[in-house]
Amino acid sequence: MFLAAVLYSIGGLCIKLIPWSGMAINGARTAIALVVIGLYLKLTHHRPRINLWVLVGAAAVCGTNILFSIANKLTTAGNAIVLQFTAPIFVIIFSVLFFGKKTKRLDIATCGLVLGGVLLFFIDSLSAGGMLGNVLALLSGVSYAGVFLMNDMPDSDPISSVFWGDVISAAVGLPFLGYERVFSRDTMIALVVLGVFQVALAYILMVEGLKTTPPVTASLVSGIEPVLNPILVAVFYHEMIGPIALVGAMVVVSSVVMYNMILSRQSTLESQ
Repeated sequence: MFLAAVLYSIGGLCIKLIPWSGMAINGARTAIALVVIGLYLKLTHHRPRINLWVLVGAAAVCGTNILFSIANKLTTAGNAIVLQFTAPIFVIIFSVLFFGKKTKRLDIATCGLVLGGVLLFFIDSLSAGGMLGNVLALLSGVSYAGVFLMNDMPDSDPISSVFWGDVISAAVGLPFLGYERVFSRDTMIALVVLGVFQVALAYILMVEGLKTTPPVTASLVSGIEPVLNPILVAVFYHEMIGPIALVGAMVVVSSVVMYNMILSRQSTLESQ
């Protein structure tokens, strides 16, 4: 899960470097990812399955891919990734609503803190002009929660969900390539990096990690992503997060990290 998060963190920078629309970028990167995922399925002798819950997972994968790509073009990369990092909160909410898990006071407190941090992003966007991008980034957090819950879905097959999710993403996005005119070497290199590493290998690592990691813990382990992503963009693309949004980022990231630390401590004490 940690390695997957590190690979995911390069997404913001590569998307910023490609002078295409979010839909065109996502269509091309998922088409490249399909080649890698197809080879992985062949090597592991895993035939893609399809049923209702596989398609629900595919919708979550597809939604995450598309919304995050578009959001990165409409707001700062820092805003996009931190707002997507609200996914653990939606994992908690969906676990209660659809899987009958009980809510603890710690869950409610963490949700409240994260909500406060998110509100700071929207306050900052009033001056930064990234309101639509922030909304789409937040929605990507909702769909990303579905990705972390794929193993909990009945009769699920996460790698099949990833495969079909990328098929849908590529089919929807590739037609937008017809509107693009820049196909420079740097653009193509960034695109290949996105497809091979940030989508294909990252999702494969995530699927393997989810086999032994609970969804809430998995989504919180990925906390390295909202830290590395804006740093890479700031260093190589010189895009900085707004001051109020920066405070919001600190609230969101620190809240979910503290939540994970407290849960880990409680689990250790219970096992002793």
